[in-house]
Amino acid sequence: MITSTARTMVFDIDGTLCFDGRTIDRRILAAIEDCEHAGHQLVFASARPVRDLLPVLDGAFPGATLIGGNGSLVSVDGRVRARAAFDAGDLGKLLVEADRFRAGYLADGPWDYAYTGPADHPILGRVDQGRLARRVDLADLPAVVKFLVVDATDMAALAEAGRVLGMTVNHHLDEAIIDFAPGATNKWQALTSLGIDQYKAFGNDINDLDLLRNAQHSVRVGTHPGLDDVAHVTTAPDPEAVAAEISRLAAATPGD
Repeated sequence: MITSTARTMVFDIDGTLCFDGRTIDRRILAAIEDCEHAGHQLVFASARPVRDLLPVLDGAFPGATLIGGNGSLVSVDGRVRARAAFDAGDLGKLLVEADRFRAGYLADGPWDYAYTGPADHPILGRVDQGRLARRVDLADLPAVVKFLVVDATDMAALAEAGRVLGMTVNHHLDEAIIDFAPGATNKWQALTSLGIDQYKAFGNDINDLDLLRNAQHSVRVGTHPGLDDVAHVTTAPDPEAVAAEISRLAAATPGD
C-alpha cells in the first residue's frame, strides 16, 4: 500500500510520453525530473506489461510505481505482481471466440508472453525490447493478465463478444488491435488498490478514460474524442508541448 498524496503524478506512456514506440524525448524526461524534485510521487501506468515499460524508461525514475497491462500488473519497489488475471473458464471462452474469428494474438503473463499473430506485425517492435522475457506457448504461461488481438476476420464482432463475456475491452481503431483485460480491470482501479486516490494524470487514449475522469487534474495529449468530457486540459502530442505542461504542473502549488 502506498500513502496517497495530492502530489502524485500519473503518466500513460504510448502516445502520451512516447511517440516512436521506443523512447521518451529528453525534454519530457527532464520535465518529469522536475516533478520528482518538487516532491511528486511518480506513477507510470500503461497498456504495456511491466516488462515492456522498463526499456522505454531506460533506467530513469527507478523509485516510480509501475502499472502495466492496463491495471492487471503492478510493480512497487521493483517487485512485479499480477493484480488481475483471466480465470481458466473465461480465458477458454475468449479463446473459443478468438478461434471463431481466426484471430492472431499476443497474450501476456506476469513476465513471459505468447504470440500467434503475423511475423511482421508492428506490435512486435514494442514487445520485449529489452530481451527480458521468453516467448512461450500459451499453455506455459502461469497466468494470462492481458490478451491483445492483432488481427481477425471481424475485429468489431470479436470485441463485442469479449464485452458479452464481461471483459474490459478497448478496441483501438487507429491501430487495428483489441485489448482484452480480465473483468473490469483498468489503470484507475490499480491506482486505488495501491491506496492512491488523489493525483494528477496524463493520458491520450480510451483506456485512460477512468484514469483521467477520477484525477484532480487531467491532461489529454492529442484529441481523442472519447476523452472530451474528462480532460481539464488538452495539449498537442508533441514532446515540447507535453514537457511544458508537465513542468507547469511540477511548479504548481498543491491543489492548483
